[in-house]
Amino acid sequence: MFQLPRFKIPFFGGQGSSPSDSQRADCRFVKLASVPIHDVETSADRRARSLKHLLKANHANHSILYNQLRFHNHAPHLLGSAYLLGASHEELHDIYEKEAEELEPWSDSPGEISKDDWRGFLGKREYQRAFVDFFEDQLVAKRYDWKLLLDEYLFQGREPLINGIIAGLAHPLIHLGYAYELNSRTVAIEALALAACCYNSLHKYIDDPAYTKPGEFRSQSLLDILNKVREDKRFDGLYDHRSGDISKVLVDKEGPLLEYWNAWELTDPTAQFRELQRTATAVFLATEPPASAKFDFFLVHLLTSSHAVRILLPLVPHEHHVSLLRQWWLFTLAVYIAQTRPAIDLELIEGYGRLRDWESIRVAAVSGEHRSDAHFVKALRAMGVANETWADDEGDLFYQKAASKFCNEFEHWGGFGTADDVTYPEFE
Repeated sequence: MFQLPRFKIPFFGGQGSSPSDSQRADCRFVKLASVPIHDVETSADRRARSLKHLLKANHANHSILYNQLRFHNHAPHLLGSAYLLGASHEELHDIYEKEAEELEPWSDSPGEISKDDWRGFLGKREYQRAFVDFFEDQLVAKRYDWKLLLDEYLFQGREPLINGIIAGLAHPLIHLGYAYELNSRTVAIEALALAACCYNSLHKYIDDPAYTKPGEFRSQSLLDILNKVREDKRFDGLYDHRSGDISKVLVDKEGPLLEYWNAWELTDPTAQFRELQRTATAVFLATEPPASAKFDFFLVHLLTSSHAVRILLPLVPHEHHVSLLRQWWLFTLAVYIAQTRPAIDLELIEGYGRLRDWESIRVAAVSGEHRSDAHFVKALRAMGVANETWADDEGDLFYQKAASKFCNEFEHWGGFGTADDVTYPEFE
């Protein structure tokens, strides 16, 4: 059995940093130390080699979108999380075999994509194979430097793909985080292809400055803004059940939505990103649960996408930091409204008494009965990394209590509302 290295909190693989007063970020970017990067492409360690081969097997055999192009391939998320939590060689293979059972093989795209016309195919999911082939060809031209590839196709241009990375229920964003953390060009190609295939109208809120119009109400606190959203009667009746489709918010209530989106006053991105991660955890674990389960499938994506942002911020160009934070906030507002604006009660976390230690939580994630549920494993790891990043002293048990609550009480997911919502239709 793989033995964990002796870190202060060995569960999640390394320490982050919390900023002191002398290290506070300026108003343009977040100052944050990177999590440890695990170079699985070159590592001689058996577990790392297993992960590399399994990621390549998934890439070769399974499409990144499946089930009528509605679902996203989570294998890299689950394998990456399990590896980073210390899963053994055998456990990684077991995870892969179970995950592969529901995935689908690649099918040919209607045509090929070239460097001259690739942007014309953005948002066309049926071209997923063509996008992967195109980006792999471009990777060769970059001498296999995947970061140079991302620099050109994700971060550059008048409307860079990074400004629409929250499309597709933020899966391209989450995928990108694992690409960087595992230093995996295989996962990077998939993240880029997902960003291209899932691209939709959400990018306009970042790309077009006309949508950024701060109003009279301004706050630096996301929880303060969400409480006002909950009380705003303009959203009453918009949804009669929790839904994974935010199109009603964007079409019918775009004005009020943008009021609250623009209400977030970003004056200290580092400190406010710290609050953002606590907010993501609170909206997931300190809200009224759905009727059919204790935990909401859509709200967990707010947590796991905030974790992806935490991974990316120290590693991507500074000029994209604020847009990443604002994309996450737009995504969170829309999902929170579509999930019928449940009340947020921090006491559900802060008053939680059945505390587990982090090693027990790690074991549950890697070896417990829900070890094959990608969202369960990702959520626990997200809270662990947030704890390492922000817990200033042993008295701050917020993330440990949250992870304990989730670990102790999780049975299955709810929040879908209707059968159609199970497919979480694309946000348009």
